[in-house]
Amino acid sequence: MNVSDGSPHVVVGVDGSPSSYAALRWAIRQARQTGATLDVVGVYDVPGATGRSAPPVDAAFDEEQARKALSEELGAVLSRSGDMPPMEQHVVRGSPAKVLIEASAGADLLVVGSRGRGGFSSLLLGSVSQQCAVHAACPVVIVRAAASAEAAGATDTP
Repeated sequence: MNVSDGSPHVVVGVDGSPSSYAALRWAIRQARQTGATLDVVGVYDVPGATGRSAPPVDAAFDEEQARKALSEELGAVLSRSGDMPPMEQHVVRGSPAKVLIEASAGADLLVVGSRGRGGFSSLLLGSVSQQCAVHAACPVVIVRAAASAEAAGATDTP
């Protein structure tokens, strides 16, 4: 996924959530300031789609939907972002934490959003941002939607 041309490289994970929009905005600003290439990674998975009793899965449809969602999120954020850094887009099927951790290899920075579930549910469900913070091969920035919106003086999602 990563291009190793010697320039700084920022990877950002996106999933359409408010914190994902905030992470994408933050990553764009960071890439602009540092002259980095931005690698936007959308990850999709079909929970429970493995094993003998799993329902049939239309992988092409799932990928098409993920690409559409990534395109919509980028369009919403990019329309307000001004000058864009060099950018690549990837849609990958798999576990979000695993895909983003793999994408962090060779990157200078990994940016992810945090949905802020916290408490007992995060202990049961696990946290993509927590897994990335522990296992990524580069520094990780975790952006919360509320904090980002307050800092920017904005209250809308994109």
